[in-house]
Amino acid sequence: MGLIFGSLKAAPVLFFGLIWVVIMIGIKEITGAYRKGGIELPDYVLMIAASVLLVATWNGNTEGLAVSAGLTIPILMFTLLIISQKDFIKRSTSAVFITFYLAVLGGFILLLANHPDGDARIFALVALIACNDTFAYIAGVLIGKHKLAPSISPKKSWEGLIGGAIAAVIGGAFIFNSLFETVWYMGAAIGLMTVVTATCGDLIESAIKRDLAIKDMSNLLPGHGGIMDRLDSALFTAPAAWFAIELINRYL
Repeated sequence: MGLIFGSLKAAPVLFFGLIWVVIMIGIKEITGAYRKGGIELPDYVLMIAASVLLVATWNGNTEGLAVSAGLTIPILMFTLLIISQKDFIKRSTSAVFITFYLAVLGGFILLLANHPDGDARIFALVALIACNDTFAYIAGVLIGKHKLAPSISPKKSWEGLIGGAIAAVIGGAFIFNSLFETVWYMGAAIGLMTVVTATCGDLIESAIKRDLAIKDMSNLLPGHGGIMDRLDSALFTAPAAWFAIELINRYL
């Protein structure tokens, strides 16, 4: 947490560097997981593609993200074809998925940060996810009885979802009223939106691991799995948070 906000305060480009490193580690983790599932992908090619997307997003904002995605993904697919024609559909669709999942969705974290009030935007993103995840875990441990998605993530419960929702709604109302001077119920709605996006992100990452028959993406963070196990909620929440804040700034 200190590293995130310290880099933003010191120099925003340091935050870019931090996110770039995290995305690169995420690519290494997820390509390693795919490899265990029998899908061989060249790490360095995906890292180059993701780096192009992230640099273009940082320097060109939404236009940079859109144009670089439109150019990079076809080039990525052609590069994979040149490397090997074997299992091309499986390999290319996997590579495009990873690039979109990490670099395109992750690009919205950069869009939030690369703004005059980027520190407030990133704080809102981190705080809302923390409210949801922390209180969902507490409620799930204390009173969780009804499974939310037992075939995907057996530990998640409806009680945990409700606990996280209550905390995120209260946190969203307070954060957006304080930092962005919006009416409290707008912040509450964004908090509720965070519950949906963060939960979906977590479930999709769990589905990937289940499909590949692995427990964690890696053991980089003892007791917590890998970077992807910490990043999944943010990847799905960042685009929604960016859209919500842009909507508030332009029309409300």
